[in-house]
Amino acid sequence: MSTRTAPRTSTTSTRVHDVDALRGFALLGIFAVNITFMASAYPGNLVTDPDFASGFDEAARFVVAALFSMKFYLLFSFLFGYSFVLQMDAAERAGRAFVPRMLRRVLGLFVLGVGHIVLLYGGDVLTTYAVVGLLLLAMHQVRDVVALRTAAGIYAVVTASLVGSAIFVDRSAFMPGREEALATAADQTRGMVGSPAEIIGQHVDGLGLLVLQAASLQGPTALAMFLLGMVAARRQLFSDLASRATLLRRVQWIGFSVGLAGGVTYAALGGDASTAATAVSVVTAPLLSAAYVATLIRLMHHPRTAWLRGTLAPVGRIALTNYLGQSVVGVALFTGVGLGLAGQVSPPLLLLLTFVVFAGQVALSAWWLRNHRYGPAEYLLRWFTTWSRPAHR
Repeated sequence: MSTRTAPRTSTTSTRVHDVDALRGFALLGIFAVNITFMASAYPGNLVTDPDFASGFDEAARFVVAALFSMKFYLLFSFLFGYSFVLQMDAAERAGRAFVPRMLRRVLGLFVLGVGHIVLLYGGDVLTTYAVVGLLLLAMHQVRDVVALRTAAGIYAVVTASLVGSAIFVDRSAFMPGREEALATAADQTRGMVGSPAEIIGQHVDGLGLLVLQAASLQGPTALAMFLLGMVAARRQLFSDLASRATLLRRVQWIGFSVGLAGGVTYAALGGDASTAATAVSVVTAPLLSAAYVATLIRLMHHPRTAWLRGTLAPVGRIALTNYLGQSVVGVALFTGVGLGLAGQVSPPLLLLLTFVVFAGQVALSAWWLRNHRYGPAEYLLRWFTTWSRPAHR
């Protein structure tokens, strides 16, 4: 297998609207998970808020864990790898050296991520993407077969590590007990409605856990998906995928059968609080993510539901701005800087808020792009990446 395929046609050398729409869809799923951490400190401490323990509350948590958790960041990571190749093509068309350009982009992402962590949301993924992006950059000339084997090897190591931990490691030896975790969560939730300095202090205090999670799970799985996305872009996966109805149906059957079973098992075993549940999700979540992609592709290319592409694509086109915007909404709703609703919103209402906020982002994104080429964050990042001021309108 060659490192690169033949030059792309004009259809795929420009922005791929299916990819934008999938990226917008991924943002919806990411926000459904992130908002639970923005609204309360209990999920971060792996315990349930005793004030929200009704059947409806538990059902909402179960839905988020089974259908959203650990699924959409994989899709977002895959699309990052896909867009990496589009960036490579853009540098080639501009006659610019790709590596220095990408290094600036990665640095820009890292700086934005640090600001995001400190000021808005401690569960940032941009810094992880920036660091792992350096590894992707180092591997950007490897053959497809090497990229695929590396991705498979990463998943095998992560899965084996989680299974081994579930069997041989006693989590209670280094994890706080339930009562201690509840007390910590209650204290941190109260701190979320404190002064800006207190909020920033909480974000900084959580850096250790963020780094540990990124190094042990999120970073390796993101790199695997980056590599898969890179190969998919080289193979121009989305240029004619809509015409492969048989393949898409097969992905749906396998993905939903195995992925939904894995999602339900993950939720039933306790989600993030269980190492065994996490191992199940690592194995099955990519299949459910693939089923989501196949379903959305089929819908976007069906005459009756083709409007979905036009609805979701603007959100994904300015994904960075919308990702940061979701954190701004979280600060405005739940912290002392805004309404101070931390610990006061039930899981079902959080799920409803997810869709309401996302609907607002759909409308705002379409409105903004009628007069602008880039979102505000994309504009700044592109300026730094290309080292020249881009045309804004």
